[in-house]
Amino acid sequence: MNERITVIQADITTLDIDAIVNAANNSLLGGGGVDGAIHRAAGPELLAECRTLHGCPTGEAKITKGYRLKARHVIHTVGPIYRDGRHGEPELLENCYRNSLCLAIKNGVKTIAFPSISTGVYGYPVEDAALIAIRTIATFLNKNPEIQQVVMCCFSGYDKSVYARALEQIATREP
Repeated sequence: MNERITVIQADITTLDIDAIVNAANNSLLGGGGVDGAIHRAAGPELLAECRTLHGCPTGEAKITKGYRLKARHVIHTVGPIYRDGRHGEPELLENCYRNSLCLAIKNGVKTIAFPSISTGVYGYPVEDAALIAIRTIATFLNKNPEIQQVVMCCFSGYDKSVYARALEQIATREP
């Protein structure tokens, strides 16, 4: 299973892959960080399509075309704003990954890249978020062979090291 998850440091907007995941806000109309970068790279057509989706609740996911991106699709998911980890944040973050992967399967996506959801301005501690992300993805892949490759695409070298450590930890726990 471990070979189906990779961790890289790159700009997610440059990946030639079936789908990239956008760490979006509830409006889906663009924002800062990875959300703004994806909207800028995809072009105005992405914003126009997002307007027709009427937002997205936290933990859910919606899909659009990739437009000017190399990725054929963008899966938009809204991560939780971190308060203290005791207000449903772990479950909501887990739902982001699971719902994005379910939507990927429904749309024939075989390869998908995730950013580090909720760890930017939403303040989720990256160490906690990485364990949730890798555990959720690994569990999903064990039951769903349709997804061939999941890439954790980290913007910083530090985040890449945290996600790589989380992947090692999860892999050593597997039977």
